[in-house]
Amino acid sequence: MTVAKAAPAARSDEEVPAQLWRMAGVLLLGAVLGGLDATIVNVGIDAIAGELRSPLSTIQWVSTGYLLAVSLVMPISGWASERFGAKRMWLVSVALFVGGSALCGIAWSAPALVAFRVLQGIGGGMMQPIGQSMVAQAAGSKIGRVMGVTSIPVMLAPVVGPILGGAIVQSLDWRWMFLINLPIGLIALWLAVRVLPSEPGTASGNRLDAVGLLLLSPGLAAVVYGFTAAGAAGGFSSMWTVLPLAAGAVLLFGYGVHALRGRVAPLIDLRLFARRGFAAATGNSFLLGASLYSSMLLIPLYYQQVQHVGPLAAGLLLAPQALGTAITTFAAGRLSDRIGPRPLLLAGILVALAGTVSFTQLAAQPPGWLLTASLLLRGIGMGMTMAPGMAAVYQSVQRHEVPRAASALNVLNRIGGSLGTALLVVVLQGSSAPEPAAAFGDTFWWAFGITALSLIPAFLLPAAKKEPK
Repeated sequence: MTVAKAAPAARSDEEVPAQLWRMAGVLLLGAVLGGLDATIVNVGIDAIAGELRSPLSTIQWVSTGYLLAVSLVMPISGWASERFGAKRMWLVSVALFVGGSALCGIAWSAPALVAFRVLQGIGGGMMQPIGQSMVAQAAGSKIGRVMGVTSIPVMLAPVVGPILGGAIVQSLDWRWMFLINLPIGLIALWLAVRVLPSEPGTASGNRLDAVGLLLLSPGLAAVVYGFTAAGAAGGFSSMWTVLPLAAGAVLLFGYGVHALRGRVAPLIDLRLFARRGFAAATGNSFLLGASLYSSMLLIPLYYQQVQHVGPLAAGLLLAPQALGTAITTFAAGRLSDRIGPRPLLLAGILVALAGTVSFTQLAAQPPGWLLTASLLLRGIGMGMTMAPGMAAVYQSVQRHEVPRAASALNVLNRIGGSLGTALLVVVLQGSSAPEPAAAFGDTFWWAFGITALSLIPAFLLPAAKKEPK
């Protein structure tokens, strides 16, 4: 593949070629768009419901529809990039995202907005895994260093999203939360045509696993919807929670049987999980996704419901975590190329746990400076895990397996985020604590436990750095 030749394997202590940085920078624009859009809309839900004169139960589908669309298309991103070429499919996915954003900005009703968000999600669901696989294939032995740089904006985007969304809603109009994507997306498309290396794809020999698609994509969507519904309902007892989860589990089990027995190359190759390095690295991504996304909901919710700050201020209070992430991510990527990912992941998880402890003591009303310092510490820990974790996944597979490995990694991270968020919302709403602060403190013990569980797959990673194949 042409992309794989963009930066031939070399010693990890050599400088990264300028062409690789340019390529990574262009692909990063797509990842930033997706990261911003995942959180920017949340603070504008009330404003959207008011203008479109629609109940919140309907407007919630603006977020849910996007998540379901992402879940549906993410599994086919690896096959699509192999079949039609990664550059072509990345351009298509960005074009769909930008087109969906423009339509969302002119939506005339709630159903129209939900439909356009689904279109946006189809593009957004393919952008990140395709871009990630292109960078991983091109980076070779420098994967940790490159991921260390490109991960910084990706980690910052979900934090910046609520801040930017709050500023837009207060100063402009909610439609600009979508229209702001247009200039960034158009610049990304223009640069991609000029900078990204072309590749023909594998065309005739790469058949789509249609049966697997009919089992895997609806199964993932059902599971994500079930977890989302559980979080909204405050428990797993509702029929609209249990049925999707049960149906999703059956479909995913059917996909597992099909993928191991089928004659067509599966959308996600389950045999990759037989490799210790890949299974441990993706398991770690699943648990850290559950911890990160759930805490990104809990922390601003605590500041809004207990400290009674506005959405913009709540977003700004997350800035220390983003700063901590930015401080360590680049250095962690460089170190990962030299010493391997395991020691960095273990150290990062322990630091993140230390940064979570004060939030388990919210009933005692810890001072604001302590919570701010804890968020900084938690961000430092998360920054130490991001690039080494992705490097561990891609170092465990051969280069031609990278696109489907990227699909598996992003699918598991998405499911982990949905599960973690639903679980912590259910725990929070079901808490018997006498006051809200204590309920949040009890719930953060669950976040602490999820983060601690990620130590297990991190320990199972190979101890030494593994050279790319």
